[in-house]
Amino acid sequence: MASDGPVVHGYPHLDTVRAAITALYRRLSYDTIQTFATSVAPADVAFCDTDDLYLGAQRVARELVRHYRLPDARMIVSFREMRYAANVELAAGPEYFVELNDRFRTHRRDIGAALAHEVMHVYLHRLDLSFTGTRDNEILTDTATTYLGAGWLLLDAYREDADSSQKLGYLTPEEFGYVLAKRSLVFGEDPSVWFTSPQAYTAYEKGMVQARLDEQQPPLTAAGWAGRHRYARDRRHPPGPQPGVPYTFTPDGGGRLRVSFPCPTCHQRIRVPVRGRVRARCALCRTVLECDT
Repeated sequence: MASDGPVVHGYPHLDTVRAAITALYRRLSYDTIQTFATSVAPADVAFCDTDDLYLGAQRVARELVRHYRLPDARMIVSFREMRYAANVELAAGPEYFVELNDRFRTHRRDIGAALAHEVMHVYLHRLDLSFTGTRDNEILTDTATTYLGAGWLLLDAYREDADSSQKLGYLTPEEFGYVLAKRSLVFGEDPSVWFTSPQAYTAYEKGMVQARLDEQQPPLTAAGWAGRHRYARDRRHPPGPQPGVPYTFTPDGGGRLRVSFPCPTCHQRIRVPVRGRVRARCALCRTVLECDT
């Protein structure tokens, strides 16, 4: 939790975020991810100053348990002084003890955001899905929270002005915007109507620009002129893997050339023959892609 300190911007964790989206599709399947097409509604996690602190926190936690479809999971929420925003004890269940930073006693509007992240820890724990290392595992948790419909709360908790700042989670605001945009492109849902933070709206717009770029990389037909020109040159004289270039050329068993590139939806790599216009379907997320190889 960044509080009254500098907020990191940009996309320093983008590779890990994309790997997390791929991991979600592989572990959950396309059909399960489709059951999360509707995000957590603002009214279901609303928390006002007149609400009882503990009863209100328990209510919001139950709503997030319901949203994630966690069977027989009960969250016991408490508050204490700590360095981080929140912590959850990942035991065998069915009861899980969640501790929230004392700061949330007076910043109740963001309790839903903190709980969304911690309850996702429980969800991923039950799935036995994790990344190596604390940093990457927390990025996985932020990405899963956002892609499965509760992470708009985390982005909305980002506020920054000349005198103070606050951000929850490990992703930058723009990375949260990017994952929200990826989700929006899949489900046709616009989360920006729920933002109360102007900075969250700006971060979402920037994230959408970055997400759209994923759909404009060669050999996809939506690629721009510069990308298509470079692709045509590389196709004539195939190089090895190049930093910043999403596609790679390899010969198949018969000596014919194939190109592999990441699916713009789930980022699993797709391999197709180099033979002009090709329609490919990602086996993982079922996206149909128009390519000019």
